[in-house]
Amino acid sequence: MSEKNQFSHRGKAFKKLIAFYRNAMARVKIDMPDSYRFITQVPVRISDINYGNHLGNDAIVSILHEARMRYLASFGATELQVFGTALIMADLAIVYKGEGFYGDQLTVEVTAEEFSSVGFDLFYRISTFRGGELAMIAEAKTGIVCFDYDARKVARLPEALKSALSKTNA
Repeated sequence: MSEKNQFSHRGKAFKKLIAFYRNAMARVKIDMPDSYRFITQVPVRISDINYGNHLGNDAIVSILHEARMRYLASFGATELQVFGTALIMADLAIVYKGEGFYGDQLTVEVTAEEFSSVGFDLFYRISTFRGGELAMIAEAKTGIVCFDYDARKVARLPEALKSALSKTNA
């Protein structure tokens, strides 16, 4: 079986499995935004591949972190130095849409929404082009809270950070 047919066959099986589980039990649902403010490319490395010969769930979390760091860097920030505060992740939800494979060049789109006085949500859409077609890999959301690591307590969301997150960097 050619590599292209092998991926196509595996992709169909994965989609059937996902459809079965969506109908069989309650699933995590994320209300995804229509547009994204930042886009980056992340390659699937051999170390991202698991025993199922596809992109592992732990690697998806790492890819989300990489995309988040690049998004922050696009306006001169890091998770520990962002407009007078730092950031900490409060929660994470991932909905898997398809398989990723070694050699895929992933497109990760990121945007910030749902601002509060102390944080915001980051939404991620991960996809790749394979065989001339767009393949959705995952959608995710992280709840991000501003945090003072010295005082070990939640901090207020700086207006400058909210403004930077609201601009399009794509």
